[in-house]
Amino acid sequence: MELTALLTDQGSVVAYRSGRAIGADEFLADAASLARELPAGRHVLNACADRYHFAVGFAACLLSGRTSLLPSTHTPEVIRQLAQFAPDTFCLTDDSGCSIELPRLLYRKSEERRTGTAAGPPDSTPQIPDEQIAAIVFTSGSTGTPLPYKKTWGRLARCVREEAAVLGLMDGRRHTLIGTVPPQHMYGFESTVLVALQSGHAFGAERPFYPADICAAIAAAPRPRALVSTPVHLRTLLASGMALPPLDLIVCATAPLTQQLAREAEQRFAARLLEIYGSTETGQIAMRRTAETETFKLWPGVRLRADNGQVYAHGGHVEQMTPMCDVIEIGAADEFTLHGRTADLVNVAGKRSSFGYLNAQLNAIPGVKDGAFFLRESDGGAATGITRLAAVAVAPGLTAGTLIERLRSRIDPVFLPRPLLVVDRLPRNATGKLPQSALHSLLEESKHVHALSIAADHPAYAGHFPNMPILPGAVLLDEALRLIETELAIDLTQWQLTAAKFLETVRPGDALNVEHTSAANGTVRFAVRIDDRPALSGTLTRTPQGAADDS
Repeated sequence: MELTALLTDQGSVVAYRSGRAIGADEFLADAASLARELPAGRHVLNACADRYHFAVGFAACLLSGRTSLLPSTHTPEVIRQLAQFAPDTFCLTDDSGCSIELPRLLYRKSEERRTGTAAGPPDSTPQIPDEQIAAIVFTSGSTGTPLPYKKTWGRLARCVREEAAVLGLMDGRRHTLIGTVPPQHMYGFESTVLVALQSGHAFGAERPFYPADICAAIAAAPRPRALVSTPVHLRTLLASGMALPPLDLIVCATAPLTQQLAREAEQRFAARLLEIYGSTETGQIAMRRTAETETFKLWPGVRLRADNGQVYAHGGHVEQMTPMCDVIEIGAADEFTLHGRTADLVNVAGKRSSFGYLNAQLNAIPGVKDGAFFLRESDGGAATGITRLAAVAVAPGLTAGTLIERLRSRIDPVFLPRPLLVVDRLPRNATGKLPQSALHSLLEESKHVHALSIAADHPAYAGHFPNMPILPGAVLLDEALRLIETELAIDLTQWQLTAAKFLETVRPGDALNVEHTSAANGTVRFAVRIDDRPALSGTLTRTPQGAADDS
């Protein structure tokens, strides 16, 4: 039976918490102590937000033969699925207010755990069987339902040792890793916690999120130091206008990085930026310096193979022949070029584009802070054969109608989104991804309110009625529908009014608001209110001809 050490350097610093260095001996003592406290269940949901607490929990599971479950989110639905997947699962958390619906064990502070005991570090570094299932990680759900993948300890350790080598971390110096990504995500798990344990480096226990916090965490970390982050976090950090502390390395992953952003990050931080390519299924398998090249270079021993239009990864630390969910052009034996995700391609009315291109055009509109296209149906319209696109954007001061008009000059009209929702923020998860379920929830829950202005001297008032003017219902309905048509950028000739109810009379000078809600099935429900009193309610449904035109 082959074994791999939990730590490669028992004399090194493992982590920094609030400026205090935590050595390997203390880490191993904490892990051994926690291992004795763990309940009987064999599967552990490690929900600790503090990266050091997470690492201690993971090590305790390894020492006691337990398996860590690492989903990318902890929504009630994901927790329900976990409980079905492994009924003996319990939750290890460092949050006393944790509401996860599983049996819970609260992580105690190290000094509390060791009080009254003679627990200390082991005489030698623990050795873990290579074939032990160390973790079961889950896909993010950005393209559908999260799926589980087993990870053995030996291959995990081999992967991150290779990562440390290709990133230049094996230069004889002890680096500090500052991560903006959670340790529960495969990328954060490998590139902060495991890299530190397997290459003698240290990680920061905190997970800074806002630009000021990230800058403070970088400035407080001993050099040499590396920032482990994502394109979303980097873009926000660079746009903050803050003075950025120098780095010795930037590591980026989770989504393709533009060359422009990579070059700006290198210039602003005075450090190399290396982009990692990988997946939950394979772990990390390749790297490139994005500011200089589009070509990724594979990890030692890992290879790609094309078969019937599908590209597979195999060899090295990859557990099995694994299909890749990306459009990949294989070059030399250990190189490839990434052209986007397989699921990124979209075909509407016989015309092809990609979500990457559509998103780039949306985000290029002045005033758009963040935005994304997505399929309206979770099954991609397979049941009907119709592909419908929607989009969501953060664009303060701009309306959906304005954005649609500006998109018309950038993309083919068949790809215009119906609807385009303007929101305060996109429902990105901790790594910046947009789960499809969250996007579809926006469609189902989106309600927009707009002021409806009808002049007090509108000629329709004159005939209804002498000395008691009111607005005819037909005029009110027409004005409301015109506003909805503009805001949703739809053609009302392709829609039908399936319900309308007049509930209150409208008089000159009344303050009117129109509310409309777009459901995922294409129905638009609307209401006109006088202050808080409903004056009109109705429903619009796309006609069969209109639906066909969308395709």
